[in-house]
Amino acid sequence: MNPRPLIIAAIVALVAVVVVPSSLYVLPEWEQAVITQFGRPVGKPETGAGLHVKVPFIQKVRRVDKRILNWDGYPNQIPTKDKKYILVDTTARWRITDPLLFIQTVQTESGARTRLDGILDAVTRDTISNHNLVEAVRNSNTILDKLKERLESQKRGEVLAGAEEEVVGEIEPVSVGRENLSAMIIEKARKGLLEFGIELIDVQLRRISYEKSVEEKVYERMISERQRIAQKIRSVGLGEQSKIQGKINKDLQEIESEAYRTAETIKGKADGKAIRIYAQTMNADPDFYKFVRTLEAYKKSIPADSTLILSTDNEFLDLLRRR
Repeated sequence: MNPRPLIIAAIVALVAVVVVPSSLYVLPEWEQAVITQFGRPVGKPETGAGLHVKVPFIQKVRRVDKRILNWDGYPNQIPTKDKKYILVDTTARWRITDPLLFIQTVQTESGARTRLDGILDAVTRDTISNHNLVEAVRNSNTILDKLKERLESQKRGEVLAGAEEEVVGEIEPVSVGRENLSAMIIEKARKGLLEFGIELIDVQLRRISYEKSVEEKVYERMISERQRIAQKIRSVGLGEQSKIQGKINKDLQEIESEAYRTAETIKGKADGKAIRIYAQTMNADPDFYKFVRTLEAYKKSIPADSTLILSTDNEFLDLLRRR
């Protein structure tokens, strides 16, 4: 028997077992690859999923993630333009768009995150420090606009209106807003990351807070400010109370004066009418009038159950003597 075919078959089988697996590689949907030969990239990056071929033994596959990746920054203390020291915690999403450039510059995801730390932290610090605190906290003037609309649409008393105007006056309007700050950070940082084959997709200011060393002082200042506004509202209320009480007293005096004038007018008319009646009665029968007036004088001057001793020529008792 000739052993040569068996040797050839064994060699072919060995080649198939050893060489073929090292010549083929599979890329899943979430990966892209760069072929390196003796450590140097060769050819174009492979970005399509499926089965691919390379030179066995001397070429290696450098796999790079194709998915959107997440980056979380470290909370850093940043001074704002209005001298407020705050802790800013940022997060970002990025992906590798040029795997060849990525491998040539930062090589690994760990190296890329180091670059992201430096670039994004610097750009975030620069952007926040050039704007007031309110720009990083609020995104729009919706709250301020609603308060102004309510003040304009509803008719309120001077006390409440004054209080709301006080609050509205203390709310600083937004000119840029939180979303626009994020867009500014993205625009500045994106240019610096392109040279590493990285595309920056999004940056968000995840959390903004004061340091614990100044947080209590901030709360104390907020409380004292609210108390000042409350005291002002109470002062305005007391002033309004005095105005209302003064108006009530004035109206009461005017009502009493008018009532007294009306009463005196009625009394004057009644007295005049009574005098006319008396005059008409006296003119009609003077003797009867004298008689009635004398009886009234007796009634008023002589108490009940009293005894008078008078002379018979007393003129006051002339009417009784004649009777």
